[in-house]
Amino acid sequence: MSDSRTISPLEHDLKSTVQSLKNAHPTLGVPKLLALLLSENPTWTVSEKRFRRVLQQQQQQAKKPHSVLFVYPSSTLIQGLDLTKIFWQAKGKGLIAREPITEGQVIWKEDPFVIAPEWEIYDLQVTSRACTYCTTPLLTNSSLVLCCPATASSSSSAVPPPPSCPARFCNRLCLKRSDKTHPLVCPTQNPASVPLLAFARKHAWMALHALTQSAARLLLAHRHSTGTSNDDEGALRDDWSVYSALAELGMEERARGSWSNGAEPDRETWEAAHSAFVQAFVSPPDVASQKKLAKLLKRPLPKEVADALFTYDGFLHGLGRMSLNLEAHGGLYTLHSHLNHGCRPNISIRHLDRRTALSRITVVAKRDIAVGEELLVTYVDPSLGVGERRSQLGAWGFGECHCERCVEEEKLVDTEATIDLERELKAGLGVM
Repeated sequence: MSDSRTISPLEHDLKSTVQSLKNAHPTLGVPKLLALLLSENPTWTVSEKRFRRVLQQQQQQAKKPHSVLFVYPSSTLIQGLDLTKIFWQAKGKGLIAREPITEGQVIWKEDPFVIAPEWEIYDLQVTSRACTYCTTPLLTNSSLVLCCPATASSSSSAVPPPPSCPARFCNRLCLKRSDKTHPLVCPTQNPASVPLLAFARKHAWMALHALTQSAARLLLAHRHSTGTSNDDEGALRDDWSVYSALAELGMEERARGSWSNGAEPDRETWEAAHSAFVQAFVSPPDVASQKKLAKLLKRPLPKEVADALFTYDGFLHGLGRMSLNLEAHGGLYTLHSHLNHGCRPNISIRHLDRRTALSRITVVAKRDIAVGEELLVTYVDPSLGVGERRSQLGAWGFGECHCERCVEEEKLVDTEATIDLERELKAGLGVM
């Protein structure tokens, strides 16, 4: 007796049927869905491998942003940084080799512009168990560890007493360097910052924490200038050139383009965060906090900088900047932020310095790199397949990756799919 299941369905018919089944039975696994497909279409022959491939393609397609809403990140070069060049629109800027680099060579080391560490490290910082500046875990019996000077000098007779700052520092160098950001996120010196940092921690929102640290750095850079000459504005000018040159894609653009795949807070949370952000640095809610903030800031920011930081639109673009440019452990680095993705990276980012293991990065060549070749780092796990890599890369907003490796693997996937279809057709026709 001949088998009636002799037809290998066309790809279009199979895809539409699989989609309908998945929508009707979203909780069923692959084996049960395939059994249901074959029971409802008894003349079809479909291998489990082909069925899984169609399911994976539909899942990946659902994650892709709609082409009508496609917006690329924007970026600019930092004046005087001659290692960079602008590529095409989707790629933006990047770093190129000015001299031959050998495999294993340390290309550069870099300390962060600001750091918003992973939350496990942050929790150590706010409980006085890690350095507030460099994130290094602290030894409890070290005589070098210093506490925040504001807490040490605060008056115990004040009514109400000022909140105690938990910040601790490895040594005097870390304490001195922390002056670029810490005063504005110190609960003793700027209590209006406490709700903002608590909000960021509650939502585990690293981009908001990084933007908070960046705003503090810019505001304090302006504090140290006198405003009597252009040279006095040098600290703010230099820091602003770094911040404003970061690649950006605003939160609205990210949401409309589905770059975040639903992984980031919604608009209601954006608005609440903006309110806390403005209260922390512009308009504290009570008179005592207003006086403390005024004591730190003295002069208003230039309008261009203030608008870019504190208007709602500027705030959303600032969050987008942080989301695109933060290193995996929460650091924001001037040179590192210029690195583009490659599915075959030629450099790697490592945390090799034992004392500053999470804050200082070391950039190492994975292979020999020729003069004029772009330095590339991977944004995702390079062991993933082409479909999953492309899906995860969507968060950076530069479109579908078409590097040499992706094109090669895409052709291989298409070839395997064609071979599977040929086998099923031959099986259906009884051809060996």
